[in-house]
Amino acid sequence: MDVFRTDRIRNVVLLGHSGSGKTSLTEAMAYLSGMTNRLGKVTDGNTVSDFDKEEIKRKCSISTTLVPVVWGKNKINVLDTPGMFDFVGEAQEAASAADAAVIVVSGKAGVQVGTQKAWELCEKYNLPRMIFVTEMDQDDVSYREVVEQLTELYGKRIAPLHMPLRENGKFVGYINIVKNKGRRYIEKDKKEECPIPDYSVEYLEKYRETLMESVAETSEEFMDRYFGGEEFSVAEISAALAMNVGDGTIVPVCMGSPVNLQGVSNLLDDICGYFPDPSTRPCAGINLNTNEIFEANYDFAKPKSATIFKTIVDPFLGKYSMIKVCSGVIKSDDVLYNVDQESEEKLSKLYVLEGSKPIEVPELHAGDIGAIAKLGDARTGDSLATKNNQVRYGKPDVSTPYTAKRYKPKNKADVDKISQAFAKMMQEDLTMKAVNDSANHQTLLYGMGDQHIDIIVSKLLERYKVEVELSRPKVAFRETIRKNSDVEAKYKKQSGGHGQYGHVKMRFSASGDLQKPYVFEQEVVGGAVPKNYFPAVEKGIQEAVQKGPLAAYPVVGVKAVLYDGSYHPVDSSEMAFKTAAIQAFKKGFMEASPVLLEPIVSMKITVDDKYTGDIMGDLNKRRGRVLGMNPDHKGHTIIEADVPELEIYGYGTTLRSMTGGSGDFSYEFARYEQAPSDIQAKEIEARASKVEKAEE
Repeated sequence: MDVFRTDRIRNVVLLGHSGSGKTSLTEAMAYLSGMTNRLGKVTDGNTVSDFDKEEIKRKCSISTTLVPVVWGKNKINVLDTPGMFDFVGEAQEAASAADAAVIVVSGKAGVQVGTQKAWELCEKYNLPRMIFVTEMDQDDVSYREVVEQLTELYGKRIAPLHMPLRENGKFVGYINIVKNKGRRYIEKDKKEECPIPDYSVEYLEKYRETLMESVAETSEEFMDRYFGGEEFSVAEISAALAMNVGDGTIVPVCMGSPVNLQGVSNLLDDICGYFPDPSTRPCAGINLNTNEIFEANYDFAKPKSATIFKTIVDPFLGKYSMIKVCSGVIKSDDVLYNVDQESEEKLSKLYVLEGSKPIEVPELHAGDIGAIAKLGDARTGDSLATKNNQVRYGKPDVSTPYTAKRYKPKNKADVDKISQAFAKMMQEDLTMKAVNDSANHQTLLYGMGDQHIDIIVSKLLERYKVEVELSRPKVAFRETIRKNSDVEAKYKKQSGGHGQYGHVKMRFSASGDLQKPYVFEQEVVGGAVPKNYFPAVEKGIQEAVQKGPLAAYPVVGVKAVLYDGSYHPVDSSEMAFKTAAIQAFKKGFMEASPVLLEPIVSMKITVDDKYTGDIMGDLNKRRGRVLGMNPDHKGHTIIEADVPELEIYGYGTTLRSMTGGSGDFSYEFARYEQAPSDIQAKEIEARASKVEKAEE
């Protein structure tokens, strides 16, 4: 592939609801540009961007793919992202590397939750955007309705550039609103001029008026000409549009049918004509040598630097670090310094990826996107620069996973293989976490939702040939006491020669500090228990609190006071006093009104205002306490609530089904609270065997 200068590059992310047609649009772009010689289909599993076995099997994208499309003198780096909410991390990484976005909307389904989430992501990264309405070849699709839905949501910024032409219900061409001319498709992407039918005039005038108003607002001279009734030339309209699209004041709407190659060449022309090249976008990092801000701004004349926005780790393809060059020109034989890992990396080869196919290139200019193979310890978010000019850039901001499942290897011998495979997968996917929860003796897998976790497990088997079983995670209950007790325990054993003798009298009460397992004090007078046995008594308490007598859960918030006892000059030993202390603890704990404590999490749930009632009802069912509701002034309400951790399993799936996928939630551990008696009884019964085991 040729080398492209910064002004000839467009980095475009395709965003939208799952199933809206992003991959089909990418495929049509690749075919029209001559990158492929056949038009693949998602249903046939032969598209350029959905090459992973899981994607072919499920017929949907699950990771971002780079497809560089050469159109005229420009290279468009198309980042095809998944629309499913479980893979939002992929879209977030791609948006951080893009300079503009095309939001793909299904003409049939109209504006969906995924459309709105795509818009919010563009707002976050301040991306110029265009909307492309697909499926125009289908008879019952109303372009006008989609434009109205978009206008209702986003106001005057929405400006259609095209209108469909239909004959006998069939999509046969379009009207170019900028040129005010009709076009009829002859075959696939070929077209000819045709008259504008009378039935289109009303809406054409309305859409054209919107466009002309926007053009007039770009300068005072244009405003005067507009009010003077003058017409603008096509060149003037295009130049004004490029300015307005670049600063986000106009969002053009185009349409077509990618499966029939209709409207795609227009979109590619518009991307090259209206979207900015990287050099017009700000980009800055911190120069660690000088502690000053380094304005990279995709300037090829500045010292070389880049950021890794995505990592691909495949057992067959190997490891590729996908980079965006922030400044300078990176060449295949360069030595770069990884600012985050503090290591030097000698590059062997530079690539651009066409889906799964690496194409070698000699250099990448500022603003371009490419890949480096086998880049040592490099991770997503790392910054690459020269040692003399160490620049660190911000990392991609991806969502935190809150859906957890417990996993166990099907074959115990695979434990190491599984942890190595998960480590590689976590490099690739920042929204998955494999955690060893030692407090509860379980291993947990976190993802963005149930489907995400299922696909991780599926990939584990497909790529690394190891299997795990998933189950519900254990909740970390704790045990404590509410009242006081006063007990004595004597450990006496006689068996020829030295015996064992330890005798303690102890008081137990609630310490009031649930952060600590126990507080130990001694008030022994007169040497009833010699000082040298105090540590042994404490050791006994220390051991006993690890598995409580009620349900074998760790104990918290207990105060133990040793106040009396007796000893034998020959038979007493540290072992005997430790054992006596364990017995005293078990007895004293059970006599001091023991209770189970359950973990409570603080949740934040963000939902559209219209769903708040349903969410509140569901939280009540989950024993949640709503603490507050705050509007975020964007049409959403943030509900804050305390909910028992036991009740949040599966919450992500419930929230999605209640809100059509628009709701988000996060939580963090808050504190422990006494569990209701029915839940305590259930847990104590379920854990009876563990208590017996602990006593043996």
